[in-house]
Amino acid sequence: MEKTPPFDEASPGLPVLTITLNPAVDLATSTPDVRPGPKLRCTPPLIDPGGGGVNVARTIGRLGGRTQALVVTGGVTGDQLLALLEAEGINTIPVRVAGETRQNFAVTDSATGAQYRFGLPGAELGDNDITAVLDTIAANTVQGGIVVLSGSLAPGLDTGFPQQINGLVTQAGARFAVDTSGAALAELIAYPTTPLYLLRIDQNEARQAANSRLTHVRDSIYFAQSLVARGVAEMIVTGRGPEGSILVTRDEHCFCTAPEVRVNSKIGAGDAFVGALVLSLSRGLSPAEALRRGVAASGATVTTQGTALCSLEDVERLLRQCRLQEPPAR
Repeated sequence: MEKTPPFDEASPGLPVLTITLNPAVDLATSTPDVRPGPKLRCTPPLIDPGGGGVNVARTIGRLGGRTQALVVTGGVTGDQLLALLEAEGINTIPVRVAGETRQNFAVTDSATGAQYRFGLPGAELGDNDITAVLDTIAANTVQGGIVVLSGSLAPGLDTGFPQQINGLVTQAGARFAVDTSGAALAELIAYPTTPLYLLRIDQNEARQAANSRLTHVRDSIYFAQSLVARGVAEMIVTGRGPEGSILVTRDEHCFCTAPEVRVNSKIGAGDAFVGALVLSLSRGLSPAEALRRGVAASGATVTTQGTALCSLEDVERLLRQCRLQEPPAR
């Protein structure tokens, strides 16, 4: 394994631009017993800015990187979201829209440890909103940089919207990474145009797309290789739950084991993975080393409570447990 510097001593690289089309203010709380009927008394909530790209930007900031967070916001909740991001020192590029920014909330049953997660729908974007989003992306894309679209699409956006952004980013000479879900992800996989720089697919989404259980690590690698060969993306990353994660390009494949940690909350773990991975790539580290750091950041995040994300100290500590190795035989 190559010797690499800690996160905060690596080359700074260009700022990473993150895009969050359907952000939220996240609330997390707990109660002694979740059951229907009686009023449930909850602990004081943890309140954090949320949404895929927002959490990617927050992770990059926590790991000593530079980022700009393009966030579609509206209403009173949108003002609260921007205030929360400012409090964390995140450089934001707000795109103001008429609708109200949504809220998400999570409730943990203290007796069992089970976590219940509720996601509210976002405001629908109109034609003027969509034009403003595309114009703002084009104005803030830097040649040679990385642009990350993470999270769900806002209502009103066509499932082909990620490919529209890909065209803008590619034309500007930047690299486009995507971590989305649902119909938008299905379209990226089924009807590739210009290959993405990077596509992250979580374990369940990969199984659905492959129409297979992907029982073994090598099954995930073969599926990812088929996506690269079809021109979906230059780099495919997918998780294997507690086993670890894989990364595939046209020329190589990597498997990294996950650290053994106690899982307290899975909120934001995938976003933290993407943040650490993309930060490492932006600094010129190899895909294999970037994968290792992504796995460490994801592992550190699941040990936190509620909507909290990883800390630099915890990521550096867990990095020693994340090992690159040949995938196990079937």
